Parts: sequence; C-alpha cells; structure tokens
Amino acid sequence: MPENKKTIMSGMRPTGKLHIGHYMGVLKNWVELQNDYNCYYAIADWHALTTKYEETEELNQHIIEVATDWLASGINPQESIIYVQSLIPQIAELHVYLSMITPYNWVERDPALKDMVQILSKKTDEQEAKDPTASGVITYGLLGYPVLQSADIMIFNASLVPVGKDQVAHLELSRDIARKFNNIYKTDYFNEPQPKLTTAPLLKGIDGQKMGKSFNNDIKLSDSDEITAKKIMRAITDRSRIKRTDPGHPDECEVVYTYYSIFADETTQNIVRKECSAGTRGCKDCKIELANLINNYFKNIREKRKELEQDTDYIKQVIFEGSKKAKQRAAEVLYEVKDIMNLYKV
Repeated sequence: MPENKKTIMSGMRPTGKLHIGHYMGVLKNWVELQNDYNCYYAIADWHALTTKYEETEELNQHIIEVATDWLASGINPQESIIYVQSLIPQIAELHVYLSMITPYNWVERDPALKDMVQILSKKTDEQEAKDPTASGVITYGLLGYPVLQSADIMIFNASLVPVGKDQVAHLELSRDIARKFNNIYKTDYFNEPQPKLTTAPLLKGIDGQKMGKSFNNDIKLSDSDEITAKKIMRAITDRSRIKRTDPGHPDECEVVYTYYSIFADETTQNIVRKECSAGTRGCKDCKIELANLINNYFKNIREKRKELEQDTDYIKQVIFEGSKKAKQRAAEVLYEVKDIMNLYKV
C-alpha cells in the first residue's frame, strides 16, 4: 500500500447481515476514507467470541454476509484490505506482549468493557436465578478485550481510527499502551492512534430504540422493497397524534421524521414538516413516501448485493487475498516489535 498515506484500521463483529444503521454510521464513511488512506478493515471474529463463544454454528456464514454487505456498499478490495481477524495470528501474539505491559486498572476503567460486563453480569444473574448451576459469562477473554482491540490497531501501526464521539474514550487506552511501549523500550516506533471522528447520524430502530438484529427493529441492507415498506409501516411516529387531522409535531416524531431528515432532500423535508404540522398529511402517507425514499437510496447497493450473493467464491477470494496482505504487513510490524523488545528470533 502507498507509504505516503496514513493508515486507518477499523472493524466489525460478524453477527450476520448488516442493517442501514451500519451503512449510515460506518460503511458510508469507510467508502469515503479508502481514497485517501491505507485502510485495513477487519471482520473481527475473535471479538465476537468474547460474548458469543457458545454460538459459533453460523459464524462462517456471518463472515461471508458481512463481507458481502461491505463490498455491495462500495468497499473496494483494490483500495482497502478486507481481512478476517483470526487469520492474522500476529494480532494474538502482539496482544500477549501488550498485555504484559498494560496495568490491570487501565483495563478496568475502559468504558466499553464496563458496559459489556454490566450487561453480561445482569444476564448471568438472571440465568443463575433460573438455574443455580448456570456458568458465568464474564470470561478471561472478555476482560482482555480492550488490549486485544489495541493489538488490532497497533499490528498495522495505524495512525487513525474512525470512531464516533462515544468511542473516543476507549481509544485512549490504545494510545496509553502505545505510549508506554515506546517509553519502556526507548523508541518512537508505535504511532499513538488518534480518532478520526465521524459525524454520521445514529439511526434508531423502527421502535425508537437502538437499531439491532436482536431487537427485531432493524432494516437490513439486504431487505427487499416489500419487506422495507412493511417494516416502515410499523415505525413509531408522533405519539401525541391520534387522528389524521390532528396537528403533528415533526420534532417529536423520533423515528419517521428523523429518517426524513437523513434520506429526503431539504425541499421534501420542508413539505413534510408543513403538511404534518397542519394536519393535512397523515402518518400513513408519511410512511409510504419514506419507504420509497429508503428503497431508492439503497437500490444500487441491494442490486449489487444480489449479484454478489451468486458468487460466494469471489467473496471468499477477496477475504483470502485481503487476509494474506494483512498478514504480511502484520508480520513486518511484529518482527520489528520483537526486535525492539529484544525477544529471541531465529
């Protein structure tokens, strides 16, 4: 990859087909970044195991689904490196070295880990209430998750990580680890990865909650026009509006009008706001038009995805070639790290 470009690293857990929130919040930005940076995009299957280690039956298929959605969305394997995390063993080795120098209290204060432990602790309590023999779900691997994520970034010596504002605090740990490594071994080898802030909108699910597959409130990139329309018809609108002729409150329409602000042009938004506020446009009318807007917005991506679905061998080849390139770069970094640490090499 061009040496005059800075390196970006980011990734996603393979949990199945992606939804439009993934596209608007992450993929759209990745596509734009790949023209100006050396981009490494990981399908992070090890991270999936930190919380779903017992649910691996569909993991391989989920990896294919994620890669398919990435390619359909415009990630170009000629410009960006798409790889599967577990195919790069150097990440795991670097994780071991970084874990040796990372204070335990640094890991404890990681906000993402705190949230995950809190959610899983509640799950464990509920399991044990039903079955006293139920095993805990807070594993050693989960506790090491923040250091593993730092290794993901540092194995390519990435300078930038595209994140939202809510993820900036987590990236501080990676910078702290890189800084400590440099200080201990009297080097300036590792970059201290900086956030590449994204201003992408956060799409809520059709029920107004966080969009997610497990909540059954998402609209998938792979959904048909008909399925999308049916889901939009279930979306919540202005809760204070009872009759069609009641004046609406677009700013309180937390799903439908918010979607309009993302998928409609300014003229359409103004018309919808005016008619809704005057009570001359019903919520059903709004939803029908919104479904058409979303279907038109994702038309090309969905057509491309249908083509890719017919050529799984191509998807696997992209993953193979990308992982091969990622492994080569990771091996170069790891060799230099071991040399700096004075580890024995043959």
